[in-house]
Formats: sequence, C-alpha cells, structure tokens
Amino acid sequence: MAAIKNLRESKLKSGLPFMINAKTLPSDQCYLEYPDGSIALVTLSRKDNDFKVITEYSEDEGSLIRKQFKLI
Repeated sequence: MAAIKNLRESKLKSGLPFMINAKTLPSDQCYLEYPDGSIALVTLSRKDNDFKVITEYSEDEGSLIRKQFKLI
C-alpha cells in the first residue's frame, strides 16, 4: 500500500493525474485524481485513445472515493 501512496504522491506532484482502478467499474472506466484534488469518473475512448469524463465529483464525493481506496 505504501508503494501505491508513493506513486500517487509522485504523479500528483509532477502535475499528472493518478488513475484509480476499481473492480466494481466496467473494464473501460476508472477514476482519475487530478493534482488540483478533483476526481472524475472517466472512460477510455478507443477511437481517440484518450479519456472522456463521465462524471466530475464534488470535493466531498472525492474524499469518499479516496477513503474507499485507502488513499488518505
């Protein structure tokens, strides 16, 4: 778990989003946590080879997601 927390911290400090995968989501969806602290549910667009935002979460919802995955 420490390795994941270190990777997360490194990515966010570098200005990159951190991908949070969940078994409860379809295989083409994941959460992205951004350096500004926001979290979004995204899907991979195979056509554009990029992520498309499905839902942007509130600060409180983002905190719940972080707690769920033991990131805080």
